Parts: sequence; C-alpha cells; structure tokens
Amino acid sequence: MDIDPSAELKLGHILHAAGLTPEDAMVIRHTLNPGGLATREVAMSAQLLAFTREQGINNKVGKEPPKIWLNFLASSGRRARFITAFENHGEVLEERTDRVRFFDLKSSEVFSAMKNRLVIEWTGDTVNWAKTGPAIASLPVVEIADPRTEPFPGFDSVLISYMELQAVISDDRYQQWRTALSSVKGIYLIADTRTGKLYVGKADGAQRLLGRWTEYARNGHGGNIALRELTGADAEHPQSFQFSILRVFSPSAPMEQVDAAEAHFKKALLSRQAGHNRN
Repeated sequence: MDIDPSAELKLGHILHAAGLTPEDAMVIRHTLNPGGLATREVAMSAQLLAFTREQGINNKVGKEPPKIWLNFLASSGRRARFITAFENHGEVLEERTDRVRFFDLKSSEVFSAMKNRLVIEWTGDTVNWAKTGPAIASLPVVEIADPRTEPFPGFDSVLISYMELQAVISDDRYQQWRTALSSVKGIYLIADTRTGKLYVGKADGAQRLLGRWTEYARNGHGGNIALRELTGADAEHPQSFQFSILRVFSPSAPMEQVDAAEAHFKKALLSRQAGHNRN
C-alpha cells in the first residue's frame, strides 16, 4: 500500500504499520442490544469471542473470511472503538447447522497496543456491520486516545456536558466514573444551557445513577416528556445539556427518602414552574 504522508489518517495506514493488507482483515462493528451483546461489560469480556464465532449462513463474513477479525464497539454517532482482534482458523464444519456457521477463533495480539484507544468512523450504512478488503482501508481514524484513565472527581464535583457524558458511558478511560455512578442512587440536575431551564431527576433503579445516565447518553432525553419534545424538534438540542449531581443515597435508601429529596429540589430550583419538569 502506498502511503501519502499528507493524507488523512485511515485504517489502511494502521494496517500497513502492523504488516497487514486490507485483504488480510475483516472489521466488525458490534452494537449493544438485548439479543446479543447486552452491555458494554459483556462486549469487553470473553463472551465476545463466543458471540462472534457464530455467524449466520448468509451474513456478511463471506464464504472464506479473512484471517484477522478486528472487533470494534459502536459508540456515539458513527464512531467505533477497537476492542480486540481474533485470528480465524477456519470454519468448524461439524458444528454447522442449516442456519448458522461456527468459526475457530482465537485471541490475537494484532493491534494490542490500540485496545480501547483506536477510534474509527464508520460509513453511513451502519446496518452493514462487517467490512473487508478495500472498504476497510478507507475508514477514517478519528482518534488514537491517550491510555490514561480519568479519575472520578467526587459526586459534588461532577459537572459535564452531553458530549462528556457519552464519553463517561462508553470510554474505558472513565471506568472509575462508571464504578462510582453505579454504586449510588441519587438526585441529578440537567441544565439546558441554551435556555437556562432546569430538569431535576432521580435515579433509584437497579443500575442507579449510571443506568439512568446511560439512557440519556443513548437517546438524549431519557424518556422524559419535555426533553423528548425538545429532542424531537431538534436532534442536536441535547448537546446543550449539562449534567450534575445534587445528592446521593446508598443503594439501600428507601424510595420514600429519594422521592422526598427529588420533590424538595424541584421546589427549590423552580424546575416545575420555570424548567423542564412536568410533575
């Protein structure tokens, strides 16, 4: 592959540096869904190999898929972050059924230094979850992240934008944040920096603050009526949201205590009369 030093960095350049050609590899863009890889933790675990080795008879991997399978996890927009590589040792014919094929995949050290750091931009056809050959060489590299971790600043100091929230939910650098947010129930505040309006919410479900904020990161509104209306009218509106934490509770705190705190902050911040709370 000829390398143009003035050109935008592409996945083909990274392949070349690793001694590979586009024909040597297949890129798979995994997404989180209940019927497959349900959570990011599952996608980052050994279950990824078991999930990936099972392929439909007529899917995108082709009759004789390449040797190296590069696994990426979809994040915000069309971005996808590299998880790990598998080496394909061929189909296990005795396991084939009339519906699925199984491949003998083994962990590979290809791109090992890029795990959780290399981010590419997928093409507009996000339904097409696997690419091979020249199609992967042209995928833009949008980030090779610093491997450092981001320390959690403490619940009283959390103040993040919507874009930062998406990183907290999906980026390995924020593992400390996810551990902390998953450990407590809480009352949180969303400030609409475009209008100045406030929304007070509570997180008292099984996944606590992390679970609640994950919903916002995925759809921008978290199921709230007023925020859903804003997002429906302008899909970019959530980019104006700013997230902070007003109060935290232990996982064993009674629901009545959390409800009372939520009601207090709604009154104190006038979020019903002048904000985005509807009740």
